[in-house]
Amino acid sequence: MKIERIQTIVTCPGRNFVTVKIVTDEGVIGLGDATLNGRELAVKAYLDEHVFPCLVGRDPRNIEDIWQYLYRGAYWRRGPVTMSAIAAVDMALWDIKGKLAGMPVYQLLGGKSRDGLMVYGHANGKDHAEAIEAVQQHVEEGYKAIRVQSGVPGLAKTYGVGKTKGFYEPAEKGLPPEEPWDTSLYLRHTPELFRKVREAVGHDIHLLHDAHHRLTPIEAGRLGKELEPYSLFWIEDATPAENQEAFRLIRQHTTTPLAIGEVFNSIWDCKDLISEQLIDYIRSTITHAGGITHVRRIADFAALYQVRTGFHGATDLSPVCMAAAVNFGLWVPNFGIQELMPHSPLTNEVFPHNYRFEDGYLVMDDVPGLGVDIDEALAARYPYERAYLPVARLRDGSMWNW
Repeated sequence: MKIERIQTIVTCPGRNFVTVKIVTDEGVIGLGDATLNGRELAVKAYLDEHVFPCLVGRDPRNIEDIWQYLYRGAYWRRGPVTMSAIAAVDMALWDIKGKLAGMPVYQLLGGKSRDGLMVYGHANGKDHAEAIEAVQQHVEEGYKAIRVQSGVPGLAKTYGVGKTKGFYEPAEKGLPPEEPWDTSLYLRHTPELFRKVREAVGHDIHLLHDAHHRLTPIEAGRLGKELEPYSLFWIEDATPAENQEAFRLIRQHTTTPLAIGEVFNSIWDCKDLISEQLIDYIRSTITHAGGITHVRRIADFAALYQVRTGFHGATDLSPVCMAAAVNFGLWVPNFGIQELMPHSPLTNEVFPHNYRFEDGYLVMDDVPGLGVDIDEALAARYPYERAYLPVARLRDGSMWNW
């Protein structure tokens, strides 16, 4: 069996997605997600010009060798563009192998460790009252875990809070929007938010919060300590993790669990964080961290230190990646939780899939491969539209971490 044809499919059913489609000489098709939010065409060019010509004619069953070829053979290793490209190819090859075996990918990985993946939804509002209302709505929908974000008085825009009630999509068409930020206002506002949420829904629901790289290590330690009475499941992205040692300082000041990694691209980005037990959950995504083949290594390494998975699952990952994440999560022994930001009905039409939400969990049937497809005719009706994530500035005009 050989790889006969490979292509990228770029579509924008409300937001941009890049999909890799690999076709074998026996007609078996595999799909992978290559979406990199705000840099989609960079990954497409990398795939079209530098990856695909090297893969035609190779045996698609040799997943490990192809992964090593694309990683070690490039010399310029890692980085979001390279690793997203490798991930898309890797996903597609696992999809093909599952179809050849007549099994779901989770069976090829070793079979189920659980029946479903506990997910967390996103509750947000322009103020505390609206955020609490959103939390209560998620509880009614069956969520067992909920991320809570609220607008901050004095800031015109706040991360995690959408323009319309109940939906949050940060990428915007055109050039990058600029948003103001003030850490002191946020730190005064957030503990009170969670006090009110616990009063409203009690302690049976898991609550999560995303600081989104906005805090210094000592500020993150302060926030974690002030949130301890409200028993958060985690604080996400408390501080930028380019300096992994920063989390030592946070650990000294709080027992609130810490999660990080959605922007990580390889095991080297989280090696010290895991081995020194400075985090509790690793959030690397299958799309941005080299595919199933590499994320499996991250998860196995994390398991040695009782660090669990908590994969990113926002709408900047297509249903192809989410299908891969469900397969992976059903298998991985040290699963923790899976983020779920539901895609739009139109996106779900373009990418029909088998996974589904049931009573707080993602489940899927026993179908071959990843259990996802793409309607190419429908996808072609929605061409690429340039869009960017926002950038953040402090009140004095200085750039800050968005």
